[in-house]
Amino acid sequence: MRIKFPILAVFLEVVIISLFGVFVKYDTVDRRQVYPLFQDVHVMIFVGFGFLMTFLKKYGFSSVGINFLVAALGLQWGILLQGFWHMHSNEIHINIGSMINADFSTAAVLISFGAVLGRTSPIQMLIMAIFEITIFACNEHLVVSVLQATDTGASMTIHAFGAYFGLAVARVIYRPALRNGHKNEGSVYNSDMFAMIGTLFLWLFWPSFNSAVAATADAQQRAIINTYFALAAGTLTAFATSILVEGRGKLDMVHIQNATLAGGVAVGSCADLNILPFGAMLIGSTAGFISVAGFKYLTPFFASKLKIQDTCGVHNLHGLPGLLGGIASIIAAALQVENNLSTGMQAAALGCSIAIALVGGAFTGLILHLPFCEQPPDQNCYDDSVYWEVPIEEPSYESSFHLPREPQQAQH
Repeated sequence: MRIKFPILAVFLEVVIISLFGVFVKYDTVDRRQVYPLFQDVHVMIFVGFGFLMTFLKKYGFSSVGINFLVAALGLQWGILLQGFWHMHSNEIHINIGSMINADFSTAAVLISFGAVLGRTSPIQMLIMAIFEITIFACNEHLVVSVLQATDTGASMTIHAFGAYFGLAVARVIYRPALRNGHKNEGSVYNSDMFAMIGTLFLWLFWPSFNSAVAATADAQQRAIINTYFALAAGTLTAFATSILVEGRGKLDMVHIQNATLAGGVAVGSCADLNILPFGAMLIGSTAGFISVAGFKYLTPFFASKLKIQDTCGVHNLHGLPGLLGGIASIIAAALQVENNLSTGMQAAALGCSIAIALVGGAFTGLILHLPFCEQPPDQNCYDDSVYWEVPIEEPSYESSFHLPREPQQAQH
């Protein structure tokens, strides 16, 4: 790691700077008020996703730190790869909108990161970011420009794509020694509280995520409203379902950290459409239910039968709700919610996103499985100390001497 990681990181940055020098130029000023939306999306990428993954009791540094690393690489690489599809006179013209789209491409990688969290090295994550954003840009161009499908909030092109890409990677780098779990693959009270910080940031800013690239002011307002009510309805359903499926009738923090966000994922493809608030609430409620059910029943099935170790349960937060969002857009097209919607194109967009994600993820997993990627050994998974200098907690004075504390005498 001491040699390989610096060489890889510096090499990638030199390549990116060189490509920026050759191709990237400033675009004209975008008169729309998009910078506040960019700020919101940026906070989601760096704070929301980062802290959402801090639930592992000994992996908080890596969850936030490697998220930071991957996002910093991804937003640069995303500008280039998405820009190559929209070049003018062999130049990539960038503006605030381009930066939002680059953050979107990074979001797909961070979703996939959740599927392999704790079992990969920083080198593997840099390589995965390069490959996934490249494949993501191709799929996005196919869905948006070729098929001309509607996916403003990216239920299909970001959430479903990122989830199934990550699951394919997780299947290829499967570790038989971890099939029964790991001593560090769990949470403690404080780590779950930190993860809830990520949940709340994501929940609050998700309307910006789904509305940032809407074509018109009216569409943007619809996207904000639909996302707002989908999140609210999905949260109530997630709380209710969590209590219902747990044997002792108590809430499970894993469900609350994740399933409460499923409504925002699921309504993404329809966010800017005229589905009316009750339609958004129906989508959000359904997403909250299937997300909790996925955590309860599908995650153990995937681990035991399909040999897919999904650390963060991205299939339940992004995969299933992403599928629901794609299906909702197909229904919206069939009901002619918007005249320019095609049922066939929406279905093709969903199918292509999943198929390309699975094939691309499997290929990337094969690359990550090579010895030079420095995959951590089984016994050191889910542990920050492999890659970080971790402070040692000093024992208290009383515990160091194993003596009970003497009560103080009253002062007279």
